[in-house]
Amino acid sequence: MKSKTMPLTTEEEDLLVDLTFHDVSASLVANFAEQIVKPYYNGNLNAAIQDLIHKALTEQNFIHSHITHTKRKGLNT
Repeated sequence: MKSKTMPLTTEEEDLLVDLTFHDVSASLVANFAEQIVKPYYNGNLNAAIQDLIHKALTEQNFIHSHITHTKRKGLNT
């Protein structure tokens, strides 16, 4: 089956997708659920994954802006 390429959407018209993970061990998922999802997300795996994705993107944006700022600062000296 050929996959379709979808354009990115803005947050106002955000498209919801279903994710499937392949080749992830059951013990890894069980440990994640027990140690992270159960205590911090009331057992809601969907909320945990969404939150962790948002946090990773926020961290990446911070790092990228810091690198960009540092490079610009170096060019101005």
